[in-house]
Amino acid sequence: MEKTSWKRNLYILMVCQFFVMAAMTMIIPFLPLYLQELGVTDSQSVSRWSGIIFGANFLTAFLFSPLWGKLADKHGRKMMLLRSGFGMAIVITLTGFATGPWSLLLLRLLNGMISGFIPAAVALISMSTPKRQVGYALGLLQAGAVAGGICGPLFGGVMADFMGFRMIFYITGITILVAAFVVLFFVKENFEKKETRVKTNTMQDFKKIASTSPLMALFLVFFVVQCALIGINPLLSLYVQELTQAQNLAFYAGLAMSVMGLANMSASPLLGRVSDKKGAHYVLLGALIFAAVITLPQAFVQSYWQLIAFRFLLGLCLGGLLPSINSLIRHLAPEGMESRTFGFSNSFMYLGTMLGPILGGWLASFAGIRSLFIASAILLLLNVMIVKIKVVPVMKRKMSENVNS
Repeated sequence: MEKTSWKRNLYILMVCQFFVMAAMTMIIPFLPLYLQELGVTDSQSVSRWSGIIFGANFLTAFLFSPLWGKLADKHGRKMMLLRSGFGMAIVITLTGFATGPWSLLLLRLLNGMISGFIPAAVALISMSTPKRQVGYALGLLQAGAVAGGICGPLFGGVMADFMGFRMIFYITGITILVAAFVVLFFVKENFEKKETRVKTNTMQDFKKIASTSPLMALFLVFFVVQCALIGINPLLSLYVQELTQAQNLAFYAGLAMSVMGLANMSASPLLGRVSDKKGAHYVLLGALIFAAVITLPQAFVQSYWQLIAFRFLLGLCLGGLLPSINSLIRHLAPEGMESRTFGFSNSFMYLGTMLGPILGGWLASFAGIRSLFIASAILLLLNVMIVKIKVVPVMKRKMSENVNS
């Protein structure tokens, strides 16, 4: 690969991730309203179907992610980007033609099965970027995705008012289709297939990857981070309602989420450079400690603007969490199994994303919303212990060996 081609890929995929994430997040906030348009009118039924349909996407993504990782190691990461991009463009467009909750559920399951554009982009960039600059590259890549996640709901809200819900699905499909064509024509990958005589199944792949210390610890950290932080999001609007008497509650709830994304986007490239210089394990450890310290006081805030300040600080921590985890996975993955390693990592991420809101809702139902922040802080402190004991010593030893050699 040319010396600068990884930079071209990075900038192209950063823009593509912005549009893909913006397109996908356009529709998430309006799924309950779309269900009402499809004929589900009872409030309890809307809540029940919304939870099921939201989780369905992550269930199939969790199940199929290792398969796509294995195919990426065989056929290339660009192929997985194209599979996901064109596949999601078709499925999300068809979602605009749903006739009822069951057809919508089926399409969400199918979308989760073929999804994975952003994980595939992470795998491609991490493999094509020089190791000394992986942290910076993954930080930029995350900044693009987070920016899309911030803008998507805003775009979707405006379009829903003017065009209706179904049109959002059509526009989303077209946007992802354009991103897929950009990848097809402009992203370059010099993929060299590594022939292996030994055929392995998914369980054998997982055992080999999990035995590579400390990958299993990083998978667990990924799962807990998603569980701890995503579990709060669905109920954040209720907490905002408790803290403010403002009429435009939706705006204030959206701001509480967006301010965290803005901080995340701002911090990701900077913390990525720090991880390249000082070590991704140190950035991960520091970000986890800071995240735990910032999360706990959110349980005791008395005003909305206190919550906003803490959510912004938490967003800064997130800018160092996910890129540093992915950077460490890139450095530790067994040779020839890099995409499979990312595949299993993504499965743990999807599992945390799926279980977090379920467990968060269960906890809040009997202990109150404020208990979520206390539980989240405890989980993050547990992650600090895992990283301190399992990850940091191994990475310090590897860095020392590299210096000596």
